[in-house]
Amino acid sequence: MKNFFLFTVCIVFLGSAFQSCEDIDDNPVASSLEVKDFIWKGLNLYYFWQADEENLADTRFATQRDLNVFVDSYESPEVLFEDLLVPRTTDRFSVIYNDYEVLEGLLQGTAKNNGMDYGLRRKEGSATEIYGWVRYVLPNSDAANKNVQRGMLFYAINGTSLTTENFRGLLNSDSYTLNLANFEGGAIVPNGETIALTKSTFSENPVYITDVVEIDNKKIGYLMYNGFFANFESQLNQAFAQLKSQGITHLVLDLRYNSGGSVDTAARLASMITGQFGNQVFSKQQWNQKVENFFNETDPEALLNRFTNTINNGNAIQSLNLNKVYILTTGSSASASELVINGLKPYIQVVQIGTTTVGKNVGSITLYDSPTFAKTNVNSSHRYAMQPIVLRITDKNGNGDYINGIEPLVEQAENMGNLGILGNQNEPLFNTAIQFILENGRMGGRFTEREQLNFTDRKGMQPFGNEMYLDKVPAGLHRLVQ
Repeated sequence: MKNFFLFTVCIVFLGSAFQSCEDIDDNPVASSLEVKDFIWKGLNLYYFWQADEENLADTRFATQRDLNVFVDSYESPEVLFEDLLVPRTTDRFSVIYNDYEVLEGLLQGTAKNNGMDYGLRRKEGSATEIYGWVRYVLPNSDAANKNVQRGMLFYAINGTSLTTENFRGLLNSDSYTLNLANFEGGAIVPNGETIALTKSTFSENPVYITDVVEIDNKKIGYLMYNGFFANFESQLNQAFAQLKSQGITHLVLDLRYNSGGSVDTAARLASMITGQFGNQVFSKQQWNQKVENFFNETDPEALLNRFTNTINNGNAIQSLNLNKVYILTTGSSASASELVINGLKPYIQVVQIGTTTVGKNVGSITLYDSPTFAKTNVNSSHRYAMQPIVLRITDKNGNGDYINGIEPLVEQAENMGNLGILGNQNEPLFNTAIQFILENGRMGGRFTEREQLNFTDRKGMQPFGNEMYLDKVPAGLHRLVQ
């Protein structure tokens, strides 16, 4: 009887254990729920504000079955993703794509593009009417072939006047016709001219202009850099080699249209400007608490970005060893551009000229549906990928509170009536930097205006337009998946 009782207890125990394991581990995720399951688990692990969203709490679901029921209640992966984020007033930047190749292209400056980079501005005195202006034109693009030039204004697309409601639909088309206008005393006056443009898949080299001007025995280098794309680091390094070979004594770094990119590339650009701070801390990363705990226990170095002497292919960095840099900014300068400014300030003098930057001190990573969330053994049944905010970034001293943007030392807006030629020493913002170099900042009046007139720009219209990101998913973190 005793043996029978023990046998019965063992059977009950084993049955209970089996049931428990079955509840936690053996409820397969239906193929229809794979994307949604990936979204929840990726955000639960990596999302910077994970602790602030109750549906992402580690204790929210006791079993996989419970999680399945929850994610199945959402009509689409996109709706689930948005619902799991904190309010957009806090998180302005997390995105999801249903085709990771499109996302990968954007990360490296490749997208459908007609070659015209533009800004959109409100018409004076109107709450809804806007107009566009050409900021720069990419070489060998359709816009370049059609002789589109910086400073051209357009008030309509295909004959339809631009407004705050219709601009996306009009400008997101693969082909459209610009209706041009003139700037007359602040008024936007149609001139009857049109230009038809067509988009194609295009890779933008962010190293747009590299030049040296010599004035009063001062060799002033000028570099316009429009995106922190890791696959163009060699071109960036070559630009610095060119500046170095000409013996420049001052550098004007033009980031006015640079909406950001790779954290690693930002650290390498800072290393090209300097060179004397090898292996010192350039910036620090702050993650959600459980990721922070993981790094602090296993690899504290992963939380630091350091000055370096090589680019991503191993080639030596061409450093200028400067102790001062002049940086041009606008309300389109974001993320990795702001990181360079903030990260350099503890080390060298940064003279910022222009207008206040975007204010993006947080960064992201690309998450794929794979066992490690990296692009290895990725789920072949779909092509979804996420780019959630996962970290906040600071300088070496922990300073990084610039969510309202970084204000310039010398305030100056771009003037629609006098935009000038980029790279020319008479272009207003570049000329201000030159005068600051020559006269130690003793300058006359500079153009300023209400920032409210600026509405958005081409890069800001993209879901991933103002981004700062890590190039790789950190190793080992997937072991923390609930």
